[in-house]
Amino acid sequence: MTTDLTGGLDPLREQVFAERPDNPEMRDSVSFWTMDDRGEIGLPRIGIEAVAADWDNHDVQVNVAFPDGRVYRLRGNGPSIPPHGSDGNPTVLGAGGLAFRCITPFDRWTMTYDGKALQTSSADLVAGTKDGPLVDIGFHVEATMAVPPWIQGALQLDAGDQIKTSIEGDLMGGPRYEQLYRATGSLTIGRGETQRFTGSGLRIRRQGVRKLAGFWGHCWQSAVFPSGKAFGYIAYPPRPDGEPTFNEGYIFTGEGPLIPARVVQAPWLTRLQALGEDVSLVLETADGTVHIDGETVFSTHDIHHDDDMYSMHALKK
Repeated sequence: MTTDLTGGLDPLREQVFAERPDNPEMRDSVSFWTMDDRGEIGLPRIGIEAVAADWDNHDVQVNVAFPDGRVYRLRGNGPSIPPHGSDGNPTVLGAGGLAFRCITPFDRWTMTYDGKALQTSSADLVAGTKDGPLVDIGFHVEATMAVPPWIQGALQLDAGDQIKTSIEGDLMGGPRYEQLYRATGSLTIGRGETQRFTGSGLRIRRQGVRKLAGFWGHCWQSAVFPSGKAFGYIAYPPRPDGEPTFNEGYIFTGEGPLIPARVVQAPWLTRLQALGEDVSLVLETADGTVHIDGETVFSTHDIHHDDDMYSMHALKK
């Protein structure tokens, strides 16, 4: 059985906006979550948020984490770079030293950063402390897609209805899909040696109007394993009013399409723990349950969400 890594999506879905959208709340976003296969380097949530109302400057988020608790983070913005790639198509989203490039739709992307990041630690972030010296960092990631894209709301009828009619649709921020990948890359901190690595990660592609006012949390996990098998899901906690919440995911056997699933046991965030937290889960499909063990080896908690970023101010409106 062959695997269609496009998931049936039009390759044009991978292109970024070529010019400022008319709607000032419209946004374009790409983010990568990358981890090396030795558990020594984490690049969780490297992303760009491009909001039409501030189109000449895009917001940039960078996180680099290590199992000894060291963290390097950046929350800021910078001048946007031209969106057109070498082929003349709008395939580049970049600003402030960070750039994402679509090389081949649903197959190959790259992520590159060269700039500053604030040096801190997982323990300090748990305590709500975000101060520290600025350090030069740089990284490059080559991402080769390994699993078909998952479009939120496309696998479960009730999940699709909630995306269209409930607050979860606003929280998702419009048309959104994510795709797991294999990665090769390099990372340099300060004047230290360049570390080269192989690993895996998750790519998120989103275009739309996003509103986070009223957000009460979620569980969001995914992984592609050395065998080629993979999983992913997003679930929102139970609501005080008893109304149903979004809960959708999938299992991937290593070939063929995604198998619809939902989480029946999720590691809801009930305390802040820098490292070593049990994040095991149970997914349910039409054929039964799947147990997946997990433990945190990195963390980059954001406690206050008070960074001076245009997209964060806009999200809360």
